Amino acid sequence: MEHKAGLKDIAGLFLKLGIIGFGGPAAHIAMLREEVVQKRQWITEQHFLDLMGATNLIPGPNSTEMAIHIGHEKGGWKGLIIAGLCFILPAVFITGIFAYLYKQFGQVPEVQPFLYGIKPAIIAIILGAVFPLAKKSLKSTELILIGMLVLVGSLLKINEIWLMFGAGFFALLLAYTRNSKHNSLNSFLPLSLLQITNTTLLSATNANLFWIFLKIGSILYGSGYVLFAFLDTELVSRGILTRQQLIDAIAVGQFTPGPVFSSVTFIGYQINGFAGAAVSTVAIFLPSFVFVALLNPLVKKMRSSKLFSAFLDAVNVASVAIIAAVCYEMGKETITDWRTVLIAVLSIAVAFGYRKLNSAFVVLGGSVIGYLLSLL
Repeated sequence: MEHKAGLKDIAGLFLKLGIIGFGGPAAHIAMLREEVVQKRQWITEQHFLDLMGATNLIPGPNSTEMAIHIGHEKGGWKGLIIAGLCFILPAVFITGIFAYLYKQFGQVPEVQPFLYGIKPAIIAIILGAVFPLAKKSLKSTELILIGMLVLVGSLLKINEIWLMFGAGFFALLLAYTRNSKHNSLNSFLPLSLLQITNTTLLSATNANLFWIFLKIGSILYGSGYVLFAFLDTELVSRGILTRQQLIDAIAVGQFTPGPVFSSVTFIGYQINGFAGAAVSTVAIFLPSFVFVALLNPLVKKMRSSKLFSAFLDAVNVASVAIIAAVCYEMGKETITDWRTVLIAVLSIAVAFGYRKLNSAFVVLGGSVIGYLLSLL
């Protein structure tokens, strides 16, 4: 049973998640699941999985789009806008402060001791969310096989969108061959895979910034690191931004809460001050609101169709497999000595042993322990 939620409830939840949401998209989705499925019971586990799978089929920041989806589910158009803005704005505000300080003093604050403990704790939070999602999504031997193939493909660095659509269409083909009735395929239109086209920039005007970030927000699949690769091509190679500024923007994106795409606020400020930050931020996030508004009504229709229910199930499994692969890669980079092993083990024990505990406490605990251990 799905419980009701008012606009104030939506605003309160996503404002909180926007403030405490450290760790990137996989961690945000883990926190979202904890809040809207377990605690508040706004949506069912299956519905959450369906929204997560659908979100992976469109460009843009996945966790932001999940927030917008859930806002739309619980509050219609007003909920869509409120959820999205409340999730995005805290990160944008905090990033804007760092952008100002950076421009004034030329460097970002030293946060490595705190990041040291946060990263292993984030892995525990992700694992705590992936495990029940995996149990729910792996409904058959066929889906288990698809999940394993996607996991291997993700670890081999195959593009996420190819894995996602590949899993979906493979399951769709199997379902179609099993189904004697030829269901209509008109209810689903795969999104075109577009490629970025380079634009010659005469000057770093706000109009140019808006176009660059609108274009990236409209076609970018993948993690924040993919975003930075595009920014390197669009801005650094053209001399608009230095590589050091881009590296510092990545650092800011990592240690501020909320979506990694808020790094664009930092970049826009370095290029054109407050106006550049505002224009860049609006442009990068605007497509997500549009895509979710168009896609959300189709999710339930897809679930009600036998053929596209199979497609959605496979995409859900692929989503979980990709998150698991992200978690593995994070672990390789993060868990490198006895201190990080200790933080990871303690965080996993807490995440699995005390499932009702807010994940923000796991992050805070990891940060404090990491700082204390770094003093040794």
